[in-house]
Amino acid sequence: MKNIDIAIVGSGIGGSLIAALNKNKDIVVFEKDHNLGGCASTFKRFGHFFNTGATTFVGYEDGHIIKNIFDKVGLKPDILQSKIAIRNIQGNKKVDRIQNFEEFLSQLNSVYYHKNNRAFWTKIKEIDEKFWKLKHIYFAKYSLKAFFKSSIFVAELLKEFKTDLLISAQKFINDTLPNISDEYRAFIDSQLLITLQTTSKNATLLSMSLGLAYPFHKVFYVNGGMGKLIEDLLKDVKVNKNEQVISVIKKEKQYLLKTTKDEYLCNKVVLNSTIFDSSKLFIDENIKSYFQGFKFGDQSAFVVYVKLDIKKEFLHHYQIVLKENIPNCISNSFFVSFSDVNDEKMSKNGLSLTISTHSKAIFWEALTKEEYEEKKEQTKEFIIQEFLKYFDTIKKENITSNFAATSKTFYSFINRTNCGGKPINIKSAFSLPSCNTPFEGLYNVGDTVFAGQGWPGIAVGVDVLNKELNKI
Repeated sequence: MKNIDIAIVGSGIGGSLIAALNKNKDIVVFEKDHNLGGCASTFKRFGHFFNTGATTFVGYEDGHIIKNIFDKVGLKPDILQSKIAIRNIQGNKKVDRIQNFEEFLSQLNSVYYHKNNRAFWTKIKEIDEKFWKLKHIYFAKYSLKAFFKSSIFVAELLKEFKTDLLISAQKFINDTLPNISDEYRAFIDSQLLITLQTTSKNATLLSMSLGLAYPFHKVFYVNGGMGKLIEDLLKDVKVNKNEQVISVIKKEKQYLLKTTKDEYLCNKVVLNSTIFDSSKLFIDENIKSYFQGFKFGDQSAFVVYVKLDIKKEFLHHYQIVLKENIPNCISNSFFVSFSDVNDEKMSKNGLSLTISTHSKAIFWEALTKEEYEEKKEQTKEFIIQEFLKYFDTIKKENITSNFAATSKTFYSFINRTNCGGKPINIKSAFSLPSCNTPFEGLYNVGDTVFAGQGWPGIAVGVDVLNKELNKI
């Protein structure tokens, strides 16, 4: 049996960031797969590299939490700024999500004109800017100190946002953009599905603002694949790949980790697993009951991976919005990520594409083996056909390989079926999980824990967790 101070279960964005911040401690990261990063990993298949899911790196700019953390760990990422964050295409309508507000607004008005567009998007941008300037972002529970620091954060939120905190996204849209067209609403909701895993129907004005405003920040492409960024974060950290944590047993003041290879006695355990799946790791009934109290998030992804035999320059990201939902999915849009034409790893022998949309995990789990394969192929082929319609310089014969992943695929590799946590709204705000737990030495991190998704959202939770771990 080996003794370690901090064990981190999972090498996703949250686990990797918190490990890098504490790399000078006695710390071990356990990863079930041979690729690091979970949903942000990069893998090799058929001799080519593909990004598993996450493809955008946002917020590496002065004053932003992402750059603050990277500066603290002493890592300058190998990234390339995308001049256009996303090109959103809906039929013959096209809008580029760019950092320059006036240019974006001009494009928007030419496609989705509304007399209140400036008022709507100015409010979105202002709320986002206010949030990232907050001085006391904090959310933790289970101790007087945690509650006190969290209450300071809530007070700051109330002072800065006042009644805006109580407004739903849907109400704000209806009030500010009355008689909004179905296409314009789809333009908004398709972007929220990417960033919040929900639409305006279930979001607050605050969360919608953070979800819609990220292209007003710097957006980057990661050279060598998103997994390269994770590998760079963990280069000075002990990482045990291909070693799955089977159980975590609470001792008097420590935790016993049993893995597929060994046993470890740990002072602290950080779970970078999905919050509602963590109960299966424990025998202690109190801990099992705690994690079972968080409702399973059924939202998942359907991803198509494509290799092209061409090396032509495209934007890094596109979003295609269709009229009807994609078969076997809950979305009418898909997100296309091209590898950069000059990326020597990802674009060797042609471009690498990740095309993703949203589905329900429970749908795929309920199918027979034959039904599963049939519907998986149906969805993949539909997406590829629609993709080719919008990129007429790419022919079907340019596709040298293609395959797809469902929630079941993700579970077999990275132990999770869903993507993201519950959307933050007025109803869910009081039941959100925090980075700490009622059990001393046991912590959570990742996109199913406060505060959000993507690199910026997870980084907020990491920053809070780091303060809890180090009693700052």
